[in-house]
Amino acid sequence: MDTDDELRIEAPHRELLDQILDKWSLSVLNELCERPCRFNELRRAIPQVTQKSLTATLRRLERNGVIEREVVSTRPVAVMYRITPLGKTLRNPVDVLLAWAAQHMPTIERARGDFDRQEEAGF
Repeated sequence: MDTDDELRIEAPHRELLDQILDKWSLSVLNELCERPCRFNELRRAIPQVTQKSLTATLRRLERNGVIEREVVSTRPVAVMYRITPLGKTLRNPVDVLLAWAAQHMPTIERARGDFDRQEEAGF
């Protein structure tokens, strides 16, 4: 197997990674790794997310088995979200990606600046 084959991400894997590594999913997972939360607690913890986006994100994460949803019989009825054992296994890979980004951010910022200057110059 050559290097190109090793780095190719095929359809089911790409779909899964798109669904669990988007910005709202990472924010939700970060919150749920700390403690179970109700929907409105998540909204307050992630104020930039819209209700519609948060609902869609929670549904995708639940569908993939990364979080679970529990209806709590209180008045009014509430929904509690918590990370699953499968979801907890994401912590280490995500931490590795975040560490990589932090380590390489100066190089990435220089590359972005170089690219933008070339674009502006018309190259």
